[in-house]
Amino acid sequence: MKREQLIETLEERKLTEVLTLIEEAENGEFDELELVESLGLLQDQQLNDAVIDYLKSLDVEIIYVRDEE
Repeated sequence: MKREQLIETLEERKLTEVLTLIEEAENGEFDELELVESLGLLQDQQLNDAVIDYLKSLDVEIIYVRDEE
């Protein structure tokens, strides 16, 4: 998914926190992001994967942490 399409989809779904996260990554405000792999960022797996792929393209390291059971 291209950046423009990704941003448009996030805006349509009013996912402002993810939009802010992308903006901060584009501005170089962080270089790693910790995620619980089973949760990800979004419930929509395809959109979740697209956001993570985009963040990786910005050289953001995705660090997966384990769920506390």
